[in-house]
Amino acid sequence: MSLKDSLRIMVVDDMATSRGLITQALDEIGIKNYLTENDGQKALARLSANPVHLVLSDFNMPNMDGLGLLQAVRQNKATQRIGFILVTGKPTPDMVAAAKKWGLNNMIKKPFTSLSMKQCIESVVGKL
Repeated sequence: MSLKDSLRIMVVDDMATSRGLITQALDEIGIKNYLTENDGQKALARLSANPVHLVLSDFNMPNMDGLGLLQAVRQNKATQRIGFILVTGKPTPDMVAAAKKWGLNNMIKKPFTSLSMKQCIESVVGKL
């Protein structure tokens, strides 16, 4: 079984359109094993109960933003080793610094292509 077939990913974004663009890119890459959540708090509850290999999270979300989710994932023993990629349209130096402090694995800027998403994921998990 290839990494592409065994890799489990959670996509977290409050906007259905953005979730759709991310999952479309995953489909084009050949990754089929993914879950979606529209809220950071719901995502954290699901991750705690059933960890995945990698989280692709939007930064700007209500209730718990992407940085809050990253921080919570890193502070939870069951989830602290999950790879984490932040998806954002406007990365600021402060955001990047805070994310790195909490162990962000990579970041991808919107809009992205399937190829740039694949390269971003491969930088965290290895060649797909």
